[in-house]
Amino acid sequence: MSKNGPIIIIDDDEDDADMYKSIIRDLGITNKFISFQNTDEALSYLIETKDVVFSILCDINIPGTSGLQFKRNIKNNPELKKKMIPFMFFSTAVNEKDVNEAFNEMTVQGFFRKPADYSELKSMLAAIFNYWRLSCHPNSLK
Repeated sequence: MSKNGPIIIIDDDEDDADMYKSIIRDLGITNKFISFQNTDEALSYLIETKDVVFSILCDINIPGTSGLQFKRNIKNNPELKKKMIPFMFFSTAVNEKDVNEAFNEMTVQGFFRKPADYSELKSMLAAIFNYWRLSCHPNSLK
């Protein structure tokens, strides 16, 4: 994680991705913002990029390769696993099975119910980004 690295959003709903981008700008966050509508493109980017990514925000219910499988693919790739990118799920539908799997098997750093309200999402993202900016992460100490 680089505190100045790109923020990756993976969400098949373009309106949601645009809302994330708008909120990130409203919060004064100047990191580059990269959005993907599917996890396959996001995985290709992560494998190929030299960027040190700040964080990944991923919807769990995505057509094709699901968010859970995407995180599993990252975990099972030794090079991507070494990057230790903070990974958080956002979903409108939250169930106990997915949350348990995400934390117990995927070691995600967060699982959040996606609020429909702009101001609630803004408050949530502000707290998340403030936390990671203050956190001492192995990649931010280099």
